[in-house]
Amino acid sequence: MKYVVIKCGGSVFERLPQSFYQTIVDLKNTGNYHPIIVHGGGPLISQLLDQAGVKSQFVNGLRVTTDEVLDVVEMALSGSMNKKIVRFLAKAGGKAVGISGVDGNLLTAVPADPSGKLGFVGKVANVQTSMLNLIANDDAIPVISPLAMDETGQRYNINADMAASAVAEALGAKLCFISDIPGIYEEIDGEKKVFHQLNEYDINQLIKEEVIFGGMIPKVESALSALNKNVPEVSIVNGMDPSAFLSFMQGKEVGTRILLEKEMPYAK
Repeated sequence: MKYVVIKCGGSVFERLPQSFYQTIVDLKNTGNYHPIIVHGGGPLISQLLDQAGVKSQFVNGLRVTTDEVLDVVEMALSGSMNKKIVRFLAKAGGKAVGISGVDGNLLTAVPADPSGKLGFVGKVANVQTSMLNLIANDDAIPVISPLAMDETGQRYNINADMAASAVAEALGAKLCFISDIPGIYEEIDGEKKVFHQLNEYDINQLIKEEVIFGGMIPKVESALSALNKNVPEVSIVNGMDPSAFLSFMQGKEVGTRILLEKEMPYAK
């Protein structure tokens, strides 16, 4: 079975049109690719943390996570966000199973920063692909919230981009980051000039120039890691336009496609 892993960020989730979910269900029904969704939920997490009076901060786009923060993260991701996506897919005529990376040891984690500066932020050490195959073979779409445990049962918050990359790597799947922007771009004279194709060399240069910054850094680093580990292609696509996702699946130039060539000029 061929898979495509679709990562939906929390910043775009509330604004994705219902037609986007219909596109995912239609894709599954064609039988060419089976979709797997990995989602974030940053804005909702921040909102709930503020309501609870729990302070949090970011380091290089990653939320420093204490056990207190984890309680809120788990409630937001595995409770609210996960089940909303399952409902939207059901409304589109699909069948979905919402799970956390904690369930059935789907995602096993190790600390992302051994120094402890990030708290309980983890990186994925192993993906239990048999569980995903089981759900897919039951004609359902897996919807994954990016929490995980280590071998002792300690919970970890996993960056959703990194979790999606790890799942794609384990399955040898295509990887598509759904965003609310047309791709990686540079603003010149008030206009967004999209980089339709970038490689590792280009991305490192754009990070140095701070064209790529903040939360986009773990996204592109995850993309490069995935390409080096069995993922055939990665794109960043505008989810506000469902036709863009279809174009990605058809191999057309859309959004930003990330490749591994070491040196080539920026392709705008």
